[in-house]
Amino acid sequence: MACNHNCSSCDVKDCNDRNSQSLLVQTAKENNIKKIIGVVSGKGGVGKSTVTSLLAIEMAKRGYKVGIMDADITGPSIPKAFGINKQIVGNGELMFPQITKKYGIKLISVNLLIDDPTKPVLWRGPVIGGAVKQFYTDVLWEDLDFLFVDMPPGTGDVALTVFQSLPVDEVVIVSTPQDLVAMIVGKAVNMCKMMNIPMLGLLENMSYLTCPCCMEKIHPFGNSHLEEIAEIYSLKPLDQMPIQPDTATLVDQGLVEEADTSYILKTAQALEDCLK
Repeated sequence: MACNHNCSSCDVKDCNDRNSQSLLVQTAKENNIKKIIGVVSGKGGVGKSTVTSLLAIEMAKRGYKVGIMDADITGPSIPKAFGINKQIVGNGELMFPQITKKYGIKLISVNLLIDDPTKPVLWRGPVIGGAVKQFYTDVLWEDLDFLFVDMPPGTGDVALTVFQSLPVDEVVIVSTPQDLVAMIVGKAVNMCKMMNIPMLGLLENMSYLTCPCCMEKIHPFGNSHLEEIAEIYSLKPLDQMPIQPDTATLVDQGLVEEADTSYILKTAQALEDCLK
């Protein structure tokens, strides 16, 4: 179809050039964010928010300045995990993120903007996308080594908004051992490829459970597919995170900063390598 737009009235040469324009937004001038890391899953229920929290905690333990953007607007869980329920404030231009008690991780979430965290966020896609952009452009993050973006499940509006609007440096793909999840991983991987987003690697959550009596590994969701799936999609295999009842309890209590992060050291090392 021929273009019927008056391209001479724009700053672009023609409509083909228009389609290739960057949609990236700019963060506030006060911010200096070195690396933006998206944590992605093809479906819900794989523990993506827990993975995001533990990665942020481990990098903060290593002395890095860390923030978390809870981009799961309709299902935010990050503030609950860190025991933060105080609403954020601002100065009329920028919002001030909440800061966790133990490691000083900066957080922004829609649940920190509403008076009742149990109220549903009944927003349509464009409004949700606008909120995600504001979490990057209108928040006083200041100096950060890592800004982790806890993405909503799937490949819908918010994922597209994040990948088109934010300068994401790497993505961690989260899966679990079930065959169904293995299939869904392909959707997340192909979305990243289509959007030209680099992928740090594949992390498998709920990989096994350690028997408290005999200390043997039990695989309630079947044997691990980490190496197999990573090879299929040319991804780096990262960590195999076990099912940790203690971690789940700490998340429920808002004490996730006390959780064991020794199961994500490969991923943490890969993140450190990003800064070199």
